[in-house]
Amino acid sequence: MESITFKLQKEAKSPLYQQLYHYIIGEMAAGRLREGEKLPSKRALCAHLGVSQSTVETAYGMLAAEGYLRAVPKSGYYVSAALEKTARPLLSPRQPAAEPDRRSWRYDFSTGAVDTSLFPYASWARISREVISRDPQLLQRGQAQGDAELRQTLAAFLREYRGVCCRAEQIVVGAGLEYLLSVLVQLLPEKSVFAVEDPGYGALWQTLRNHRRRMVPIPVDGGGMQAEALVKSRAQIAYVTPSHQFPMGSTMPVGRRSRLLQWAAARPGRYLIEDDYDSEFRYASRPIPAMQGMDPEGRVIYIGTFSRSIAPGIRAAYLVLPETLLPVYRERFGFAASTVSRFEQQTLRLFLEQGLYGRHLRRMTLHYRKKQQLLTQELRRRFPGAELAGQEAGLHFLLTLPGRDGAAMAARCRAEGLPVRALSDYRMKPAEAPEGTLVLGFAGLRLEEIPAAAAALQAAIGEK
Repeated sequence: MESITFKLQKEAKSPLYQQLYHYIIGEMAAGRLREGEKLPSKRALCAHLGVSQSTVETAYGMLAAEGYLRAVPKSGYYVSAALEKTARPLLSPRQPAAEPDRRSWRYDFSTGAVDTSLFPYASWARISREVISRDPQLLQRGQAQGDAELRQTLAAFLREYRGVCCRAEQIVVGAGLEYLLSVLVQLLPEKSVFAVEDPGYGALWQTLRNHRRRMVPIPVDGGGMQAEALVKSRAQIAYVTPSHQFPMGSTMPVGRRSRLLQWAAARPGRYLIEDDYDSEFRYASRPIPAMQGMDPEGRVIYIGTFSRSIAPGIRAAYLVLPETLLPVYRERFGFAASTVSRFEQQTLRLFLEQGLYGRHLRRMTLHYRKKQQLLTQELRRRFPGAELAGQEAGLHFLLTLPGRDGAAMAARCRAEGLPVRALSDYRMKPAEAPEGTLVLGFAGLRLEEIPAAAAALQAAIGEK
C-alpha cells in the first residue's frame, strides 16, 4: 500500500471521494505515481483508508473516465500512459482562476452559486429514510448507467418537461456534469474536432485539453452559436447551450436550432452536444423544448443536471446518448459501477415521482425571479445608462457599462470581496475592442441583502 499513504480528512467539507481523486492526480503530477503503475485494489484501499467501497469506486471511476487511470477488466486500475506528463490540470490563460472560499466573500455574485435556503429538507429526509429502511439491496453494486427505475422516471420526466425523446436505456446517470463530459469525450473519435462556443464554458475547454482533443472557437451572437461559422469550420462535434447560453444568457431561436441540426445531419459522425444546464428557470416565457426533441436523425447528445435546480451537493447529472453511441459506452464503461450512490438515486427517483421536484422548482423559480427583479431594479438605479441582457432566464445576466474596461472593473470588485467576472474571462479569443461587460450571478445573494450588494458593487466599480 506504499503508493497511497495519505489520510482522508473525514471532518472536511469536501467529499472523501473528491479528496482521494485530487490526491491521486497530485501524486501523478509529482511523478510518484508513474506510467503503468498498478493502484491498490478497491477492497484493499477501502480497508487501508477506513472508507466505504463506494468512496474508492467513485474516485477510481472519475479518474478512469477522465483518462488519468486505465481500467483493465479482472486486473485493476493502472496509471495511464497518455496523461502521465499532463496529470496536473491545464489552465487556459484566459480561464478564470478558482475563487476563494465563499465564506470570505461579502456578497456572492458568482455564477455557480445556488440558493440552498429553500432546499426541501423535510421531504428529502423523509424519502431518504424510506429508501434506507425498505431496500437493503441498495447496498449492492449498481448498474453502470444508473438504476433502471431512476432512468425510466427520468425518461418520462424529460419527455414531459423538455420534449426529450428517449428510452431509459439511452440514459447514463453520473456524478456531476464535468464527470459526464469526460465520459462523453471518450465515446467520440480521438481525431474529432470540437466546435465550442466563444465566449463559453471554461470547464468544457479544460476537459477537452485534459483529453488532448482539438477545439475550434465559434463566435456567439444574440441567437447563440453562429451557424455559418460552424459550417465553415472543420468540426465534427459542436457543443451548445441553446436554452440559456453561458455566459451571454441568450436563447437560441428555433430557426437557428434547425440550421445546426441540418449541419449535424449533413455528414456521418457529426454530433451536437446540447447542455441544458439551467433551462428550468424561465421568468418571461415558457422554455423552447430541447433541441434533442427536434432531432429525427439521432445526432443530439443531451446532457442535464440537478445540481442547479436542487443543490450542488446532489451530484446527479445525466446523459441521453444517441442509439449509435450506446454500444461504445457499454464496451468502454459498462463494467464499472455508477458513480452516484444508489440511495441518492432512489431518493431522487421518488422525489420526481411524487411531484415534489415540480413543486420545488415552482417555488425556486418565484424566489429567483424576485431576486433578479430586485437586483436589476437596483442596478438600473445606480448605473444610469447601463445595459442589461440575459435576465429572462437562468441564474446570471450581463451588466454592460459602455466605455468601461470590464476586466479592470471585475478586478476591483474581487479586491473588495465581490466574486465578479468580466465577459472577457470567458472568451477563448480576445475581443476586438475593450468590453465593459460583467457577468453577474444572483442565486447566492439573500433577497434582503441585494440593495446593500448593489451598493457595494457600485462603490467597487467607482465612477468613470
